[in-house]
Amino acid sequence: MADRKIGCLTIFLFVAVCASLFVNFILAVSLFSRVGGVVHQEEAPPRFREVVVQRGARLVPDRIALIMMRGLISSSIPGTVSDSMVDDMRAALQQARDDSRVKAIVLEIDSPGGEVTAADQIYNAVVKARAKKPVVIYMESLAASGGYYISCGGRFLMANETTITGSIGVIIQTLNYEQLLNKIGLASVVFKSGKFKDILNGARPMTPEERELIQSFVMQTYDKFLGIVARERGIPADTLRNGIADGRILSGKDALNDKLIDGLGQLEDAFAKARELGHAPDATVIKYGPPFSLGRLFRVFGEAGNSKIELQLPKQLVPQLESGRAYFLPSFYAP
Repeated sequence: MADRKIGCLTIFLFVAVCASLFVNFILAVSLFSRVGGVVHQEEAPPRFREVVVQRGARLVPDRIALIMMRGLISSSIPGTVSDSMVDDMRAALQQARDDSRVKAIVLEIDSPGGEVTAADQIYNAVVKARAKKPVVIYMESLAASGGYYISCGGRFLMANETTITGSIGVIIQTLNYEQLLNKIGLASVVFKSGKFKDILNGARPMTPEERELIQSFVMQTYDKFLGIVARERGIPADTLRNGIADGRILSGKDALNDKLIDGLGQLEDAFAKARELGHAPDATVIKYGPPFSLGRLFRVFGEAGNSKIELQLPKQLVPQLESGRAYFLPSFYAP
């Protein structure tokens, strides 16, 4: 009995030592590559892991790819597999577009919108995917402003009756704190190369020229948004400008009546529509998840070891927009 225990202990120690050597080897290779000891090849686009959402018929390779976009649209938000959530969306759409098994795409959107350029980049990626296979847009609780901008890239737009959408418009904001500085005896000193260089300086009033310049930029961006909606939805631009494209939000039901979407339903109805448009009635619905990697695993362990206590103020007390950035967002996201 004692010999058996010694033998088991020996095997366990041997396995532990091998595992330790393997992990240390991986870490050493990673460190060596970071300091430039390894010649780097061109980085391949990230590949997402497939997770089955709804099984189709057996032995049928057809897929419907579910891609989810949730939260604020911003190039500053880190991605799951890329540098930003914008890059994640573009990579997921590219993977679905290039996969011959994927017959159609369902893009589920639950977003209030966000940065103008970020929304435009994702919209163009959706249009590029639509050119190769059907893209069905499903609007969840919120698909307003930039969320609707991106939705226009789809072939078929669907929402719930209670979805908040619309809010076709552009917003830029800044804060004027001149009176506050005067009360506490502070003054802003600015050296600038041109009269418009500190155009959004909150320490002084905005001049009429500056106001006209900012408003002109906002309207140019708004006209681009308006043009996309008019072209994609087949609605005259003047009709939109003089009607629902004044920044108002709409329910899914109202959006259908105003021809901003094509149908109402649940997510399962979007899957059914994608199967129909993709001519794949027995397709399996899959969604994309982050791929497994040792780096991600180690990062998770590292985060688990760092206990944090965070204090967050209510959203009503925190400005929702960064000063000077242009956004496709409903006005209630301003402080």
